Amino acid sequence: MSATQTLVCLRTVGQDNPASLDTYLKLGGYAQLKRLVTEKVKATEVISQVKLSGLRGRGGAGFPTGLKWSFMPRYFDGTKYLVCNTDEGEPGTFKDRDIIRYNPHQLIEGMAIAAYTLGARVGYNYIHGEIWQDYEIFERALDEARAAGYLGEHLFGTDFSFDLYAVHGYGAYICGEETALIESIEGKKGQPRFKPPFPASYGVFGKPTNVNNTESYTSIPWIMEHGGQAFQELGVANSGGTKIFSISGHVDKPGNYEVNMGIPFTELLALAGGVWKGRQLKAVIPGGPSTAVLPASAIIGATMDYDGLSKAGSSLGAGSMIVMDETTCMVKTLKRLSYFFFEESCGQCTPCREGTGWLYRVIKRIVDGQGKLEDLDLLTDVSSNISGRTICALGDAAATPVLSFIKHFRPEFEYYIRHGSSMVEDRLAGKLQAEQEVAYA
Repeated sequence: MSATQTLVCLRTVGQDNPASLDTYLKLGGYAQLKRLVTEKVKATEVISQVKLSGLRGRGGAGFPTGLKWSFMPRYFDGTKYLVCNTDEGEPGTFKDRDIIRYNPHQLIEGMAIAAYTLGARVGYNYIHGEIWQDYEIFERALDEARAAGYLGEHLFGTDFSFDLYAVHGYGAYICGEETALIESIEGKKGQPRFKPPFPASYGVFGKPTNVNNTESYTSIPWIMEHGGQAFQELGVANSGGTKIFSISGHVDKPGNYEVNMGIPFTELLALAGGVWKGRQLKAVIPGGPSTAVLPASAIIGATMDYDGLSKAGSSLGAGSMIVMDETTCMVKTLKRLSYFFFEESCGQCTPCREGTGWLYRVIKRIVDGQGKLEDLDLLTDVSSNISGRTICALGDAAATPVLSFIKHFRPEFEYYIRHGSSMVEDRLAGKLQAEQEVAYA
């Protein structure tokens, strides 16, 4: 029996005019915000339900959302802020833009509930700079929400006030890191801050700030309506709820699929139509290029959740699943990924600024037919010296594909160095030497 989707964050998909306020209201939209505010439900009760839900940050880090909310100071003499991270800029990641394209009001309600719970007065949704049409959709949704009394002063006749603004980024991958995002909101160059202090104590304009991913906030209204336990039961232990997987690459039906956490990889792949053109699965990047690549043999029996992918040797990340068939040259693929991280480094930390350039240039040298076998040890050494030595995780993200590609597909790299050509392309052209065919198998 094939798996089906469980729509929580994408529940308006398939409706007429899905992004409109009328559509969202027909589905019970803003009812939970009104209930919590008018009944003056205690913040501790809301946070308790979020903790019970098992919701973990959907942007890639996977930090428990309820625990993060509990870090915000309850008593603070001044403005507190709320920030939504819709700056998805990693290759293969495209789930958050579908949320603001099809279900922006649920995100708005989720942020308003978080603001009520955490005592925030002002919120910002930082939207990736290369999705302008979706930005405009979100702005229209904000206008609708304000006009209908779901944003603004004294909501529902109470003393709770909250307003939300969209902030347009400029396409910098580094601004997906929460403190670089905060710097950008303040009008500065998007570079990560040292932590501590963490945003919960020193965030936007130096004030307490909570930052969550788009999918995380959008899950909140459903949790408040059905209860934390019901959300937890949609998933598995340590991975509650649903998850939107952005599936791209060599599949018949690429796109976003919202499914229960813990779904077997094979069932998720089947939802996307399986590997295209009747070809064989070779490898999968399960959570975006900042997560380790897995060969088919490692992922075929895995479940798509935090623990399941950890056991397989990778991680869930943002759920950006890139599928590769047997015609994929892993050397050229790594060259492209390394170029991305080299270009997107903000340059603040020397190991990342210099190291990502070294990684790209060495891999390019191999592809150009000028590589040496000792380059593989050099790549491993440079990657190991970047990891854990930068302010943010971009350095680790750049090192992860290099280490995992060489670990799982070393024969391809050795063949490229020895022959100056791709093992995969030579095999397809019938030029692969017999002894290398054994190594490839």
